[in-house]
This record gives sequence, structure tokens and C-alpha cells, in this order.
Amino acid sequence: MSQQNQKRLKRLPPEYYRGFAWVHWTLTIQNRRVGWLDARFLYKFREVLTHVGFRDQIACPVFCLMPDHIHLLWCGLAQESDQQIAMKRLRKDTNDCLKRIGYVLQLQSFDHVLIDDEREQWMIEAVIEYIARNPERKGLVPIDEFASYPYTGCLIPGYPQMRLFQGEGWDELWRTVAFLKRTHCFRVPDPKHVPCE
Repeated sequence: MSQQNQKRLKRLPPEYYRGFAWVHWTLTIQNRRVGWLDARFLYKFREVLTHVGFRDQIACPVFCLMPDHIHLLWCGLAQESDQQIAMKRLRKDTNDCLKRIGYVLQLQSFDHVLIDDEREQWMIEAVIEYIARNPERKGLVPIDEFASYPYTGCLIPGYPQMRLFQGEGWDELWRTVAFLKRTHCFRVPDPKHVPCE
């Protein structure tokens, strides 16, 4: 293993990744190899991401699988959410899938924790659009056709049909994330809706 691979990335203290944190994660394929990305991997990755989301109470408003790396924006849905633990699970399960076809993720994921004014709604929407426009910047889709890229999506636990860049996608995203936070990702009754007796 090279010295470069042995160096550990500096991270913020653990509390920055807990609770209702917003974190932009980047997972890179070892040596930036290409050839692993296809529809079968996309659906397996969505399955893995769904399980992590439910287990660790995390929503993924946008993910983008590029030919040599993966972008994710995660938000915690409960005080108990811990994105560092969730990322370990996601990396392990993703590596299990990749190893079957001769690939592996780079040793560590990169992250950018959104802090202070970066967590304003318009700033989060800008980060989501930045991630979604990656294929456009790499020439994989024409300018302003980023929403047509087949390996970009939104994965909110319990809402498989959510589409950010169509219709009322943004409003639906914010309503759904607020609901999941109130209910701790379906673990407690919604305090805003008292059942009729």
C-alpha cells in the first residue's frame, strides 16, 4: 500500500456527523477505474442505500453515480442518526457488490459537512443541484439535461417515486424530510396527526 493510501483524511469531531447533520459524501473507485457502472449496479446500490437509510434514519435527497466515483448528500432524520456509522455500513455493502465484479472503493470517503448558513434551504438546494450537474460538467449529458442522467436519483426512506427535478419535487422533498424528522423515520406516531377515536 502506498504512503498516499495510508494517510487518513482529517475529519471533523464525531458530533458534526450526528443528529440532523447534512453531509456531502464522495466515494471514489480505487485508482479511478471505470467499467463498473450499469443499471444492475444502480439498482443494487439503491437497495443498499435504502437499507442504510431505514436502519440509520438517514435520507439521501440526491445521489449521483459517476463513472469513477459516487456523490451522496445525506441528512440525519433523528437525534440518534450517525452518518459516520451509516457510511461504514454503506461502504462495506457497496464494496461487497463491487468486489464481485473486480472493483473496490478507495480507502476512505471524502466529506463536506454543511455548517451554519450552508444549511439554509436555498444553500442545500444549490448543493443538490451541484451534485446533480456532475454528469453535465463531465460531458456525459448536454447542458441543462442533467435530470435525464440515469444514475442520479433521490432516495428518501418510504418514498421511492420522489423526483426532485420534476413538478413539485422541491416542495415534496422538504415536506417529506420534515415529516420523517417529526416521526423519527416512522418510528413514532406523527405528533401533527392525532387519530380520530
